[in-house]
Amino acid sequence: MERSPFIIAVSGKSGCGNTTVSGLLRERLGLRLINFTFRSLAAERGITLQKVLELARDDPAWDREVDQRQVAMAREGDCVIGSRLAIWMIPEAALSVYLHASPETRARRIWNREGGKYEEVLAFTQSRDAQDTARYAELYGIDNNRYDFADLSINTERLGPDRIVDIIATAVKGLRDVCP
Repeated sequence: MERSPFIIAVSGKSGCGNTTVSGLLRERLGLRLINFTFRSLAAERGITLQKVLELARDDPAWDREVDQRQVAMAREGDCVIGSRLAIWMIPEAALSVYLHASPETRARRIWNREGGKYEEVLAFTQSRDAQDTARYAELYGIDNNRYDFADLSINTERLGPDRIVDIIATAVKGLRDVCP
């Protein structure tokens, strides 16, 4: 009998550390990383993230393309998938992890990474959160503010990425000890 892929699904809103943690977890565990996002799609198409977000607001095909492609990639074999909806879209994941932080902390991280004016980044982050929540509810019936079903919920406010990866890696080790 063929074994199902060992998938670790990591989700969180923009600025929670999803990409960083998923990448470090991939390195630590030696798994493939799936992190196909609107940003990836924008780069593929040669347009800005802002433009993709504008297009996605009126055309659900953008969300569906990103979601379908990343889920298909994840199901090809053992991996870490980091995406906004991974824990909802891959219910068979061996481990589901939700990362969260306040809008202010997330905006500060995005501002540190991308620059600009902090107040504008905070306003954009809050607007994007609201748009994402509305789209996910309409497209999939998902409430991305409800993540109590996740195996792990980690507040990333005060923990660094390495410590967060330690926590997740410990949970993975426990899973592998129980279900080799």
